[in-house]
Amino acid sequence: MKKNNRNIWEWGFTSGAENWNGRLAMLGFILALLLEIFTSKGILFFLGFIQ
Repeated sequence: MKKNNRNIWEWGFTSGAENWNGRLAMLGFILALLLEIFTSKGILFFLGFIQ
């Protein structure tokens, strides 16, 4: 039986790719939240949609 390591970086639709996608999404969400907390302005302000 082959042991599947889910932390190995592989191209394509693999369980490892889904793990990395989720980790990076969580990191982006936390960074956006911290940006809003410390600057009192949302991400849309910095992207130029709100003035």
